[in-house]
Amino acid sequence: MPSPPTDWPALVAHYNRINRYGQANGMTLTVAEPGQAEYRMVIQEAHLSSPGTAHGGVLAGLMDAVLGAAALTLAYTAGDLVSTVEFKINYLRPVHLGDDLRAVARVEHTGKSIIVASGTIYRQADDAADPAVAQGLGTFNRYPVAKKQL
Repeated sequence: MPSPPTDWPALVAHYNRINRYGQANGMTLTVAEPGQAEYRMVIQEAHLSSPGTAHGGVLAGLMDAVLGAAALTLAYTAGDLVSTVEFKINYLRPVHLGDDLRAVARVEHTGKSIIVASGTIYRQADDAADPAVAQGLGTFNRYPVAKKQL
């Protein structure tokens, strides 16, 4: 098997092109280094559950995506992929139409078959207060890339 790519900008650009869930929700992934990830998204009308307020499932989807991306970037350096085993989310503040969200995650533990990542979703505010709107923790199964047809 060839070595996993180390050109992170190219890998992230490819992932952003093939990630249909991210595209459908206006999510953009960036990766500074393996084991860390950041997603950005703006809350649109389609994300609302009541007038002006986002559905919690939107934040849960964003949290799972950023936690999984952090785990994936680390696992991929060893030729592995990941799948979500479980994750939890704590909702701290409501999110509203037009809010610009920044979700960040990092790997806290990596083992032979399990990776644990933690993350926070922030509302980007004009006053740069950057208040957290949710926190999460996820567990991911790592498995050889050869088991998945890409």
